[in-house]
Amino acid sequence: MGSAEAEDTGMEIESTGGPVLLREPAEGTPPVVTDSDALAEACARLAAGTGAVAVDTERASGYRYWPKAYLVQLRREGSGTVLIDPIALADDLQPLREVLNDLEWVLHAASQDLPCLAELDLRPAALFDTELAGRLAGYERVALGTLVELLLGYTLEKGHSAADWSKRPLPVDWLNYAALDVELLIQLREKLEAELGAQGKLEWARQEFEFVRTAPPPAPRAEPWRRTSGVHKIRNPRGLAAVRELWQARDELARKRDRAPSRILPDSAIINAVTADPKTVEELQALPVFSGRVQRKYTASWLRHLQAARALPSSELPSPSQPTDGPPPVNRWADKDPDAAARLSAARAALTAIAEDRRLPVENLLLPDLVRRTCWRPPAETDEDSVAETLRAGGARPWQVELTAAVLSKALQTTAS
Repeated sequence: MGSAEAEDTGMEIESTGGPVLLREPAEGTPPVVTDSDALAEACARLAAGTGAVAVDTERASGYRYWPKAYLVQLRREGSGTVLIDPIALADDLQPLREVLNDLEWVLHAASQDLPCLAELDLRPAALFDTELAGRLAGYERVALGTLVELLLGYTLEKGHSAADWSKRPLPVDWLNYAALDVELLIQLREKLEAELGAQGKLEWARQEFEFVRTAPPPAPRAEPWRRTSGVHKIRNPRGLAAVRELWQARDELARKRDRAPSRILPDSAIINAVTADPKTVEELQALPVFSGRVQRKYTASWLRHLQAARALPSSELPSPSQPTDGPPPVNRWADKDPDAAARLSAARAALTAIAEDRRLPVENLLLPDLVRRTCWRPPAETDEDSVAETLRAGGARPWQVELTAAVLSKALQTTAS
């Protein structure tokens, strides 16, 4: 869509001699669909459209505990843009499912949006991920705005990605921003699809999209409290138990209040409390954050959890190191298993060469964790067919196996001597 077309449709643009700045969608920003009558009309328009549907969501990360969608943005050729409030329509989305679930969806960074859409029983019949397509096509920067500027010549109005989308009513400038996120997705998909075809990578992309579309939810982390920022400063098991107690208490409160855990108690406050090891409410309230008006009513509870950690028997204290079923950190391989280190070095060099030759990120050529696991504990037989089977078992797609099995087979026969 060029500048002349934008002017004909009434799209608000600003030309500065470079990329054209889009301030609002071509047909203006539509009202948010919040009732069943408006949803029925919107679904009829979407059903009458043609081709794939551009999809995006807005969540309230950093504000709410649950990563649910607070706005769903849709756009389809011949249908225009539709903005839907899934909270207001929580029990009345079946008409939308009947339309969307039979269509191909175009999303940017689909893995971020698909889980919250699946919670609404919205699932694509097929998928095109413009971020993943950009990576496979060899673009170093694949943010939506960057690709739209490079391939379509437009700059998208930005500024509200970190907003609290659970707020009601949503401000008009936020809705403009949200609508623009799907305004050019279909055109971007067409450009990227053509480029992938020209590079001989379209089948690779299709396999990747299907992998993302059908991926199961990630397994829950065994010990999520270990991801507390700054936990590396706590060296002893008793201190780690205190981090665990505070983290779990915070998580329970955050769930009940549907607040982001960091808004209940920052990670830094947890680490400060464990480090200071206060024995009284007064000592705890003397620490940063805990002295605040809101926090003061919770300090007695936080202190009880610190005291509970002190009272735990040694058998219930966490291990200083995080349990894992994977290989050790790579920087320890040379000491623990020099041959494994040599295999990994050879594998990385070979994979990097392939990735550079095919103009794609090496991490998209083959998942780094799969490479590490295969090099640390290679299959009993290291011929190409055996390595290919190991890669397939580890989730590698056919195009990845085809490109990498032979070089990995050779790398796995490398020794340190």
